[in-house]
Amino acid sequence: MLEIVDLHVEVGSKEILKGVSLTIPDGETHILFGPNGSGKTTLMMSIMGLPKYKITYGKIIFNGIDITYMPTHERAKLGIGMMFQKPPAIRGVELQKLAEIIKSIRNTDADIQEYARILNLEEHLSREVNYGFSGGEMKRSELLQLLCQKPSLVLLDEPESGVDLDNITLLGNLIKKLLKGEKIKKRHTSGLIVTHTGYILDYVSADKGHILMDGKLVCSGSAEDLFEEIRQNGFGRCENCLQDTI
Repeated sequence: MLEIVDLHVEVGSKEILKGVSLTIPDGETHILFGPNGSGKTTLMMSIMGLPKYKITYGKIIFNGIDITYMPTHERAKLGIGMMFQKPPAIRGVELQKLAEIIKSIRNTDADIQEYARILNLEEHLSREVNYGFSGGEMKRSELLQLLCQKPSLVLLDEPESGVDLDNITLLGNLIKKLLKGEKIKKRHTSGLIVTHTGYILDYVSADKGHILMDGKLVCSGSAEDLFEEIRQNGFGRCENCLQDTI
């Protein structure tokens, strides 16, 4: 279970998150909506522990462990994995090698070759990670890494951005498989997904949705209902909710 308590985060000298509290129980998938600049990516990066994002107040608890100031690699060992919106290229490291490292750290039984085949990445395994990859290839590369890690908490930052419709179908079905887990009747994998388009909702069974505005969670409820409200009316009504929280 992930529990975020009154989280305040600064980037540079600017406060981006202003008291976010959120709980994601085991096996649940939550969707995070919000306009550009609302703090969605900052929240994801803070959960993952990237040093650029300075936590000034609050706590992040994962499976009963306080990870607020834990290094990123230690969080990955605990089972937190992330698909970045704009993943970096890693020169000098082949995708095959990185997948093997990820697999060994988590001691998983992932079949790298099979996942590469499904993701149409067989020829990319011998290439440097994400270097010269298209947007869709980067997303598939990120998903390959997550499938090798088999995390218990999956963070997906706009998984459908920059991806064509064919790749959305492929990614959506594999993300569904990743969140559902394999060979277990009860879901144990939790997920937090940032989306602008809502396409991912066609593939993922979301348990709850949240709207983040100006660094604060202003609304929670059915992800489908929230997305329909946003689709029809934008975030205008959420501005009123935000005023009520000030």
